[in-house]
Amino acid sequence: MPPIRKLKFDKIGYWSEIKLEIVRKYAAAYSRILSAQDRPRLRHVYIDAFAGAGIHISRTTGEFVSGSPLNALRIDPPFAEHYFIDLDSKKTNQLKKLAGHRVDVHILEGNCNKLMLDEIFPHVRYEDYRRALCLLDPYGLHLNWEVIRTAGEMRSIDMFLNFPVADMNRNVLWWNPQGVRDEDIQRMSAFWGDESWRNAAYGTEDEDLFGHRRPRKEDNEVIAESFCDRLKKVAGFSHVSAPLPMRNSRGATIYYLIFASQKAVATHIVDEIFSNYRDHGSH
Repeated sequence: MPPIRKLKFDKIGYWSEIKLEIVRKYAAAYSRILSAQDRPRLRHVYIDAFAGAGIHISRTTGEFVSGSPLNALRIDPPFAEHYFIDLDSKKTNQLKKLAGHRVDVHILEGNCNKLMLDEIFPHVRYEDYRRALCLLDPYGLHLNWEVIRTAGEMRSIDMFLNFPVADMNRNVLWWNPQGVRDEDIQRMSAFWGDESWRNAAYGTEDEDLFGHRRPRKEDNEVIAESFCDRLKKVAGFSHVSAPLPMRNSRGATIYYLIFASQKAVATHIVDEIFSNYRDHGSH
């Protein structure tokens, strides 16, 4: 019988702590606004598709940091329900310990690409006067476009999305894309929804000294903005905030935090929050 592995809490950089702070600030404003609405009365829920263990360790201080699920459970006025998903049974077990006997918490173990569509989205339908704040924070290209598109089409969901440019650049968006593995191309297309990412990432061509032309990779920001445009035109979100670069200690962008909603007031709130962090980590 193999030994039982103990849960090791994820160590996170300061940029992840900033993300958690941003989501917590908006979640508090969101819940306060929806709790006060009574014509019609709306039932609002919190969804975290890559919930983790609910607790992290700060690389900066070495101390424990509350994750998105724990922050959400502390929001006052509270969300009516909370849905947390993770693939790792050790992490979902830890979440169950944190949640205790709360009946408003639903913890699911498995692939969020299936669970979101089959188990969770049916509970937040617009016509049922349900609304949701959804955090899609994958570790890389582990999210399918179908989840993102459905969130937009439902009209009931505000969404924070991790746009993982580090994984994209490391495995797909090479300056010379000839050697990219087929499986990484498939992951990129699954996240983007089709192969139109090629035009967004390689919009122009360069010519070398021998007259040979090759694709030129666009800047990260251009690619992220193209995806934001896709959120509006294809997924159907009415309002999308300018992507916020999340940078490491060397000033390199690890990912972009993107927010999308059907309500202008929602993006106004997030834009104000984003403005406090937009230059953080830049040199």
